Amino acid sequence: MYRAQTWLSLNFFAFFFTWGVFLPYWTAWLIADKGITVESASTIIAAGLFIRSFSTFFIFPSLSAKFSIGTLIKAFPAVSTLLLLVFIPFDSFYAIMTAMILFSLVYPLMLPLTESIGTMMQNEGVQYGKSRSWGSIGYAIALVVVGGVTASFGDTSIIYIMMLGSLFMIGAAFYYTPASLKKRSKTHSVPFRSLFHSKRFVIAMVISLLVQGAHASYYSYGFIYLQDLGVSNTWGGIILNVAVVSEILFFIVADRLLKQTRISSMFLISAVASIVRWSLLFLFPNVAVYIATQLLHSLTFALAHFAFIRLLYEEFDSREIPAAQGMYASLSMGLSSSLLTVAGGYLYKEEPGLAFLGMAFVLVPAIGCIFYFKKKFESSVHS
Repeated sequence: MYRAQTWLSLNFFAFFFTWGVFLPYWTAWLIADKGITVESASTIIAAGLFIRSFSTFFIFPSLSAKFSIGTLIKAFPAVSTLLLLVFIPFDSFYAIMTAMILFSLVYPLMLPLTESIGTMMQNEGVQYGKSRSWGSIGYAIALVVVGGVTASFGDTSIIYIMMLGSLFMIGAAFYYTPASLKKRSKTHSVPFRSLFHSKRFVIAMVISLLVQGAHASYYSYGFIYLQDLGVSNTWGGIILNVAVVSEILFFIVADRLLKQTRISSMFLISAVASIVRWSLLFLFPNVAVYIATQLLHSLTFALAHFAFIRLLYEEFDSREIPAAQGMYASLSMGLSSSLLTVAGGYLYKEEPGLAFLGMAFVLVPAIGCIFYFKKKFESSVHS
């Protein structure tokens, strides 16, 4: 059991370290190393997010049905590292776009894969929370490492940090394979169509599309916005970590504090906090306000995520939940973000603060959906 626990912790740490390089810093690397404009970089990032939603929705379930998790967790990092090399020799917009599409077909699949290790809890006796916390640690360390390295060697060094992280990810995968992951899982057909029979799920999905999608400008342009404010890369990495810490602290206390809270109330708090967060970044373009808004990440992201996951477990049985989670990851974390990343890129070109103000306006229809959700499904429910 100890070896399996160590292996799982190591793999969480390795993947989320690379995720902490790729998610917040890749736009900065494209601009600095490839010399492209903000709007061109936003289009490339958006294409990657769109492909990510496609691969998560279609490719991952198909591969999971044909191969064991143990095989995939070795193959995905190896193929991702090879595809990462495709970025290096090319400088033209279309060549970089092609590299992003190929990379996004495989690398983001590590995210649902690392969450698909439920059999280890049953057969290996591992503690999921204990190992998953190492993922958060890896992400936080990546933010600081990239900030420090780029402060000394420039944003062009981001690709090399990502490459080293990818090699570490390969080493972690091949270090050991738990016995329970060597067998191919017996999967059933994914009942996507049946999910839409639940109107409660559909409205909650629309709310999540808007609330989570509205983080697009923050994820893609948050780091370069700090650079525009005159923040050094070292301090930029530290400031980005404030959001991660607030998210971790939220999840520690969420189950106890929100046990009796309505889902509509959680969504409403999250949406209002989002409007406040993105509006403040537009109204007050200074470092102190940016740091303060980082604390709101526990409400704008974590609270909305917590509310949606609770709804899934209230609404569906165990057979349907994986399909619902896959749809959520594909649409809320991929498709909506890809569309809003493009919009945010053009707004950022006009005025950096507008990229965030635009996200605040995205939340207006979300508020309407939340009140409809409350009236339709919770009018007779008392907290």
